[in-house]
Amino acid sequence: MSDLRLHFSNRQQADHPLFPGVHRVLRQPSGVLGIGDGLPGVLLAQVCLDRRGLWLQVPAGARGVHINGRPVQRMAMLRAGDAVYVDGVELRVLAPPQEVPPMPAAGDAHAGDPCVVLRGVGGQHHGRSFTLGPQRLVGAARDADIRIDAPGFPARHALLERRGERVLLRGLSATASLVNGVAMTDAVLGAGDQVVFDGQHRFVLEFPAAQVLAAPTLESESTPMEASDNDPAKASPATRLPWLLLAALLLGLVLAALLWFGAR
Repeated sequence: MSDLRLHFSNRQQADHPLFPGVHRVLRQPSGVLGIGDGLPGVLLAQVCLDRRGLWLQVPAGARGVHINGRPVQRMAMLRAGDAVYVDGVELRVLAPPQEVPPMPAAGDAHAGDPCVVLRGVGGQHHGRSFTLGPQRLVGAARDADIRIDAPGFPARHALLERRGERVLLRGLSATASLVNGVAMTDAVLGAGDQVVFDGQHRFVLEFPAAQVLAAPTLESESTPMEASDNDPAKASPATRLPWLLLAALLLGLVLAALLWFGAR
């Protein structure tokens, strides 16, 4: 989540860097959209960056805020490459390109891992998942593995190929793709990266194995207090059972006494 920034697609102003904290999005008295705490104007939304991730919050009753064309009622999580529409202005979440690590040779043993998928989150293939391994052709051609049926889209746009824990995106046409919001022809994709073809066909790269390995990192940030040996929460069911029976017996005796003496 480092080096993220908000980019004004209409180039209304310079990119706004996103550092940890709250970034207020306002309509200034001049009618121009602005981002900052010290600016006057009407609050339209706010972007929050913390250790959990990047979030978009919308004030109660606010309308006209969308992420990738979908309306936001109160709160939504953002990822690099998302397009946020506020008051008719498109703000794109940008992330710098990844450094290229040493890439395994083609035909790696993990190249056919069915768990590595490109999941459609917007456009023609929303809700579909494409397994990545061998080369996958993206384009408008009928034999394309991921076919983008859009006017003017190249028949052979790009190739996707799994290489270890990365996926290579290699452009075959002059048309660039958006990788985490940045226009690129060739790129190295990792888990969670977002790629957009033809401006509206969105996909997220998913490595389930990588997500499972990363899970303990979140738990280490807030280590729970260790329970003592006398902690009731650690008592076994066999230890708790006699106490429950004894409590039930005492309660039954009290009720019987009340009924007996109450009847007299």
